[in-house]
Amino acid sequence: MTTNKEREINLFKYKNNDSDFFIKRCSLKDINAVIEVNERELPEDYPFFFYKSILDNFPESFLVAQNKNGKIIAYIMWRVEKAPSIDSLRYVNKGHLVSIAVFKKYRRKGIATTLLNNSMSAIKKSEILKYVLEVRVSNYTAIKLYETLNFKIECIKKKYYRDGENAYFMILNVGNS
Repeated sequence: MTTNKEREINLFKYKNNDSDFFIKRCSLKDINAVIEVNERELPEDYPFFFYKSILDNFPESFLVAQNKNGKIIAYIMWRVEKAPSIDSLRYVNKGHLVSIAVFKKYRRKGIATTLLNNSMSAIKKSEILKYVLEVRVSNYTAIKLYETLNFKIECIKKKYYRDGENAYFMILNVGNS
């Protein structure tokens, strides 16, 4: 007999003509594989405790994709942040995309879109009013993906990345702020 928590781990199976992968919540035992994806695919690296902190605080929106052999091939992490409301003296929740990466071999198979859709749906339960993210101005593929999900470029963050590259700050409003 499995517990409710164990049943929640496997969200669903996604299948198309090119790939076969599963999306599930990240677990503590998955973090080293997530770090491997990050270190191979992104210039920004984080220490183990950073991933664990995201997992501890926002487990519903820290998802991984596994191939049919069980290897983690992609991940996504969000956190909920408090931000001042534009029209009142209160704070509102925003979902901030911390990181997303897919092994190069598995790109263009719908994995990033599936991770985004499922994690955004999961984090919305935290009563967020907007999703926000930063993306390298040179990452045309990611920018196009975010735009298909109706994210809009709000501004440019100068020298946002450690190597000095600028970032687009993109927003998707989902409620009144």
